[in-house]
Amino acid sequence: MTTCLKLAITKIGDILLHDKITLDNEGKSINNINLVIPNYQRPYKWTAKNVIQLLEDIIEARNENKETYRVGTLILHQEGETYNIVDGQQRTITFSLLLKAFGADSISFLEQPLVNNSYNTRNIANNYRTLDRRAKNIADKRDRNDLLEYIKNNCELIVVITQNLSEAFQFFDSQNARGKKLYPHDLLKAYHLREMNDLDVEETEKVVKGWEDLDQKELSSLFSDYLYRVKEWTKGNKAWELTEHNIHKFKGITRQDNFPYAQFYKGAFAYADTVNHSAMPFVSGIRNLKPFQLVTPIVAGKPFFDYTKHYFEILKDIKNNDKYEGHFINDNDIVKTLDLRTYRNGVGNRITRLLFDTAILLYVDRFCPERPVKIDLEMLDQFVVFAFIWAYSLRAQYTNLGWQSAQNYILGNDITNAFNIYKIIIEADSPVSLLSELSDSVNPLNKNIKAKTDNIGEVENGIHQNYLYYFKEYNFLEDKNEN
Repeated sequence: MTTCLKLAITKIGDILLHDKITLDNEGKSINNINLVIPNYQRPYKWTAKNVIQLLEDIIEARNENKETYRVGTLILHQEGETYNIVDGQQRTITFSLLLKAFGADSISFLEQPLVNNSYNTRNIANNYRTLDRRAKNIADKRDRNDLLEYIKNNCELIVVITQNLSEAFQFFDSQNARGKKLYPHDLLKAYHLREMNDLDVEETEKVVKGWEDLDQKELSSLFSDYLYRVKEWTKGNKAWELTEHNIHKFKGITRQDNFPYAQFYKGAFAYADTVNHSAMPFVSGIRNLKPFQLVTPIVAGKPFFDYTKHYFEILKDIKNNDKYEGHFINDNDIVKTLDLRTYRNGVGNRITRLLFDTAILLYVDRFCPERPVKIDLEMLDQFVVFAFIWAYSLRAQYTNLGWQSAQNYILGNDITNAFNIYKIIIEADSPVSLLSELSDSVNPLNKNIKAKTDNIGEVENGIHQNYLYYFKEYNFLEDKNEN
């Protein structure tokens, strides 16, 4: 099949107000553009949070005097003078609402009928009201008009046009597969790099290299499986999936944020960073100050990359039980059993291990210094027992364990040991008070558990083969022979 792709660039004002594409690859404009949303398109799912974020990004670009602000790609399938949107519908609708809210009229794109569904009906009306209120909050009429002109003339879309529908979808697939799709951690990288425009090129390149040197699959897992879920669970929320729609949880506090809470966290980070880069820890013998906590806001820009590396290394340490590696989990008998292949395979086992690891991650973050001493490790070892009993009580009570059951367990359903350990950790003011609270909260499993209790004492190569051995060892398993 012959490739018939045409590349172009268009200003937002041209395509939505003047029905034309600004420049094609021959330097000519394309006029009489009838932009259409075909029936096969998905519903409009952007929420008020998404449209306000887009507007704030545009305002930031204008304040930084960016002559051109690229806002994405628009893939079009041409049929005569009709240009069907294959990809870019969400952003195009949002820009239409944005132009209308700031006073532009004659937007023919908004006059077309859309498929009648709850998403289109609710989100389009709600997002327009949100943008209209935001526009009216800009009291200075000249400033409001300047922003409208910037949206019309400085915000640009890259446009891909083809007359072959299958080719349009193939190009769409290539953008969203084969390594070109931007995953949440990639989007965060791009966002925080924009916040680093005060650094010189050499320093920025060093930061980017540090990020790229990390295993990208593990980096994606760090954000999606661990950091995002800890943030949600500590608040008592269910945590399903990190996507481009909720990555704002990792965008953090910017230089422009001067609210009291933002000043507090920026000040705390600056203080810790200053102390750690001075001679004070060495001279006084004090430990380095941790500039991060999982449950507090991130400082945007370079601190985000330091934050990422910090938790990447801590999680790597926690998951590595080598006797001679790391600082936190070393030659732990419970972890030896959990590292057996039989407990690595299967959805239920992976979920349970993630609950165990995230609980330890949160504990280490809250109570362990980077270089723990004997008392720190003794307290951690005691916590590991409670974290294990809590997490694997869930595994023992379900034959088939999935995420719905796990989320309900964390939020406190009616099975043994169902409670939110993450909230208990962040509400404790010391390891002693935490261990005391867990002593009261964690209960023995009864004889009706689903897990197999045969051969609990079986040992191979010095490793117990059944995790229930540790329930029995620590008196958290009722004897089946009891009446």
